[in-house]
Parts: sequence; structure tokens; C-alpha cells
Amino acid sequence: MSIGPWQIAIILVLVLIVFGAGKLPKVMGDLGKGVKNLKDGLKGEDEKSSDDDSDSKS
Repeated sequence: MSIGPWQIAIILVLVLIVFGAGKLPKVMGDLGKGVKNLKDGLKGEDEKSSDDDSDSKS
């Protein structure tokens, strides 16, 4: 079951109604920053665990 173009259009209209045209860029910017921080945090966790593994092997 995939999302079609009509479902995407309905979701976008609902988001526009809920947040309004003025706040939408700010909300999307904040969402993008949150996703970037999450990815950076997960990447940092992976690097930290790989560093710990290499230290324990020495």
C-alpha cells in the first residue's frame, strides 16, 4: 500500500490549514534542524562505540 499523489496533496492542505502560511517555513525549518540533530547524534554514537571497540582491542 503506497501513498498516492492525492493523499500527499490532502496532507499538505491539512498542514497548511493547521500551521498557516506564515508559520509554515519556520515549522519546516525547525523540523529540518531536528532531523539534522538526530542524525548527528546517531552518527556521534556510532563513532563513539567504534572508538570504544578499537580501544578495548588494543
